[in-house]
Amino acid sequence: METRRLRLLVELSRLGSMRAVAEAVGTTTSTVSQQLTVLAREMGTALIEPDGRRVRLTPAGRRLAEHATAILAAVESARLDLAPDSEPSGTLRVAGFATAIRAHLLPLITDLAETHPGLHILIREHEPAEALELLAADGADLALTYDYNLAPSDPDPALHSTALWTASWGLGVPAHADVTDPADTLDVFARFRTQDWIVNSRNTADETVIRTLASMAGFTPRITHQADSLDLVQGMITVGLGVGLLPIGIPTFPDVRLVPLTGPRVTLRAHAVARHGRLAWPPLALVTDLLVQRTAAPADVAAPDVGH
Repeated sequence: METRRLRLLVELSRLGSMRAVAEAVGTTTSTVSQQLTVLAREMGTALIEPDGRRVRLTPAGRRLAEHATAILAAVESARLDLAPDSEPSGTLRVAGFATAIRAHLLPLITDLAETHPGLHILIREHEPAEALELLAADGADLALTYDYNLAPSDPDPALHSTALWTASWGLGVPAHADVTDPADTLDVFARFRTQDWIVNSRNTADETVIRTLASMAGFTPRITHQADSLDLVQGMITVGLGVGLLPIGIPTFPDVRLVPLTGPRVTLRAHAVARHGRLAWPPLALVTDLLVQRTAAPADVAAPDVGH
């Protein structure tokens, strides 16, 4: 088996069409089809079958794609293992959310410019789902993502996640609101059951948290407004458009009150995510280790006040 044919099969299992695979790898649809036909002949079993105007993997094809993911990772790991102690150099592509980049990655870049001048970091600001898509499509080497304890992300066997930091979140409400502080989370949610609720416009995790807690409090929240900027969320609360989750510790607007949620707690969890087989690549290993060291000291880190 040639690894390039296995990669085509993995891409087909991920993208779902020959055309998409051809575009992803920079070849023609007929070439993709021919290579998969050869692979099927080598394996002695059908790997794809018609599905309307498209094709889909057979059970054997899906099983081989699972093996291929591990095989390709092992091949990549073997390649990188030839020089695991080499000086970190080249370009490391990082996709991540604004807080992680601004508060933790940018300070590292300043130091790395002096200690490792041959290493260049390319930054793309993305929410977790977008960053993970780039990682899967080999458009990024490192993804800085987050989830919540009440809305955990689904693990991907092809990816390795390193825990970075946690941050407690509360509920942003109008400053004049009559609510005990601190208060039981479900009591707080029940107090605002008739309010509109504000959620992130580029990520569904906080909406999942809100719906989960509202359900536990016995109501269905009325999700209305969406905003990516936490400053904008506070502005919406100020003018009476609703309530929404905000990180504990941020400076609040004069007309906004941040109510801690004591139980169940709402905790954001930040992660550094990379593909198996690349973890030993010196630039990736270095930056990941530095991020872990930088975020390990405080037990609970509050997120800055702009963006998620």
